Amino acid sequence: MRTKTILIVAAAVLAAMPAFAGQKVETVDGVNLVHNSGPGAWGKSPKVALEPVRTLGDVETADENLAFYMPSTIVVDGAGGLFVLDTGNHRVQKFGPDGKYLATYGRKGQGPGEFYYPAWLALDDKGFLYVSDPNNQRIQVLTPDGKDHKTIKGLEQGAGPVFMGKPGELVTGAPRMRFVMNREEEKPSALPKLVKVIDAEGKTLREFGEPTDFKNDLVNSGANEVIMTLDGAGQVYLVFPAQNKVEKYAADGRLLWRADRELPYSMEIKDKGEMKRTGNNVTVRGPQLNRCASGIAVDAKGRVWVVTLTRQLKKEEQVGTSVSMTMDGSGGRTIGYQVQGDGTELRTTDAYKLEVFDADGALLGSLPLDSFVDGIFIYGDRLFLMDKFRGTQFREFRIKG
Repeated sequence: MRTKTILIVAAAVLAAMPAFAGQKVETVDGVNLVHNSGPGAWGKSPKVALEPVRTLGDVETADENLAFYMPSTIVVDGAGGLFVLDTGNHRVQKFGPDGKYLATYGRKGQGPGEFYYPAWLALDDKGFLYVSDPNNQRIQVLTPDGKDHKTIKGLEQGAGPVFMGKPGELVTGAPRMRFVMNREEEKPSALPKLVKVIDAEGKTLREFGEPTDFKNDLVNSGANEVIMTLDGAGQVYLVFPAQNKVEKYAADGRLLWRADRELPYSMEIKDKGEMKRTGNNVTVRGPQLNRCASGIAVDAKGRVWVVTLTRQLKKEEQVGTSVSMTMDGSGGRTIGYQVQGDGTELRTTDAYKLEVFDADGALLGSLPLDSFVDGIFIYGDRLFLMDKFRGTQFREFRIKG
């Protein structure tokens, strides 16, 4: 009996040990904090590979149906069909499994079935499309053939990314940019949570995800930006582009783990930014923050894929959007987005890689990338890398391994 007891204790100790030498795990308030260092458990030999399949969209194409402008999302239906949210053109583009153009849904506007720089796209198991339309403060639901079905309103902070959660639930995040137009607007007593779960009518069911208070409105907005994804069980994953952390939440909002990794640059705040109002015009200069990530996705094996920067982009590589907004006397808004920067003509770079974590936050390894990547999406064994501002396209790969 004594020998048996010793063996049981030893097994418990081993189970609590890190998955590999470059990992340290501590538990705080029941949450695992995973500190990754080094190349990960795979070492210098990745256990997965990406097989190129096709490219969808091209900034230089003569085909208007493939000429995306600031695309935001790609989703895949059960038959393998592709839907691209073409944000800058205020539309959804539908393609067959072979990439052949089939239809266009939506147009610019504020009416039913119209969008104004839509932000995100989700697809339910019946083929209905959920289009996040933050500048109209709503989520629009379209039928599988693109007709207006319903509108979900009452989203106090506007509509950010939207995902299908548990049956009858939508999981949403905050818009990537929110303007406070009224100087006298009362500030909330606390920063809003990062994730909100609503029902089919827009009623809030629960909120979770703690932001960091940087004691500055613009910095709070920029540094607490998150990119979100869900897995098939409704678990929520967040990566912070301006903070070194990745988080996983249970469907009920419990934080399961938080992970970080070694970065070859600091995440300091360089400039807090500025907002100027002149009459009815508002000019916003966002804070200058180092960025460490630009996308997150989860595969069928529970592995978490994060698009990570190997270095900060050089001035000649940088591209962003200039946002202008004008309000008339009745409160109507006119918004404009313009892509600008020195790097609009570039297509290749060594500044990005894919980091792969296991389901518990341990870094497995990384794969180098040779292009600019502003988002990642995974459906089955199909992986898509998005170039939002330069090539305005999606590169499709098949995951091997």
